[in-house]
Amino acid sequence: MRKVAIVFVLGGAGIILWLYWRQAQAAPFVVSGFVEADEVRVGSRVGGRVAEVLAAEGQRVTTGQRLFTLDPFDWQERLAEAQAQLAAFQAEHDRLKTGYRVEEIAQARAKRDRAAAVLAKLTAGPRAREIEIAGERLNMAKANLDLATSEYERVKNLRAEESAAKVEYDKAVREFKHSQAEAAAAEQELALLEEGTRKEELAEAQAALNEAEAALALLERGFRAEDITEAAAHVDAAKAQVAAIETQMRELTVVSPYDCVVEAISLRPGDLVAANAPALTELDYSRLWVRTYVPESRLGDVRLGQRVPVRVDSFPDRKFMGRLTFLATEGEFTPRNIQTPEERSKQVFRAKVTLEEGTDVLRVGMGADVLFNEAVD
Repeated sequence: MRKVAIVFVLGGAGIILWLYWRQAQAAPFVVSGFVEADEVRVGSRVGGRVAEVLAAEGQRVTTGQRLFTLDPFDWQERLAEAQAQLAAFQAEHDRLKTGYRVEEIAQARAKRDRAAAVLAKLTAGPRAREIEIAGERLNMAKANLDLATSEYERVKNLRAEESAAKVEYDKAVREFKHSQAEAAAAEQELALLEEGTRKEELAEAQAALNEAEAALALLERGFRAEDITEAAAHVDAAKAQVAAIETQMRELTVVSPYDCVVEAISLRPGDLVAANAPALTELDYSRLWVRTYVPESRLGDVRLGQRVPVRVDSFPDRKFMGRLTFLATEGEFTPRNIQTPEERSKQVFRAKVTLEEGTDVLRVGMGADVLFNEAVD
């Protein structure tokens, strides 16, 4: 019995020593969380009626792959109108920049030369030969007048003696007056030629020449720089309008911005999609991380950039390496969906451990344990 008592005493002492040793050992620094990924909410900036749905939930899509398309409605007509307006503004700008046609300038130059010739003619006045001809015409008119006067006097005397008929007398009177008129007209014509061109006619011809020269200079200089600049501004505005419509029309085809997995989509052809509103959700599996919380009492045991292993229930025999890439600067109470070995009433700090491997087998929502006590550096 004595030996049995000694064995029991030694056994009890051993158990007590083992329990004391276990309590002296630090608890493993393990925190739990969930695997997460970037969530991408995809939509269109123009909105419209769904024409075709090309993706399904759970489907893996690549960057640029079409997800769904929208009915173009009147976008083609808007683009055609903007392009036509651009062509009109471009044509006007080209016309102003090129200037007037050669034929228009030649026509204006011909008008200038004609006005100059008219002014030179009026400035020079009648030629000496013209005055000489007018003088000869006056002499001829005077000679005709003398002849008509003699005939008139002769018939007049005969009429007084009642030797000439009344018809003959009337004829002599008509010829006499006609000759007087011709002589007077020839005399006035000669005087007008000798006087030269009127000042008013010279002023009018000079004004016409000035106008023709100004018109020619205007055509030769082309259009005003301000008009060309304004036309160029209209072209730029029209180009911007066309580019804006083309950009908006590209939004009619919604594509994946990354290599992702379609998480949620409930579109059907005919559905209306609002502009700038999410229409489907994707998950970017190229970068996974574990969202977890570090107790305040263990902040001194972690540091940014630290590499730590991560264990998930689906692969209990495998550890995935990750790196601590985020640690909150403000504490909070432990969320209810997080399990830690520490007391839940204490404050914790949100942390993110970005996984360096396992993106091919891990899934969003998996429970994960971050083994900070096995950090490798």
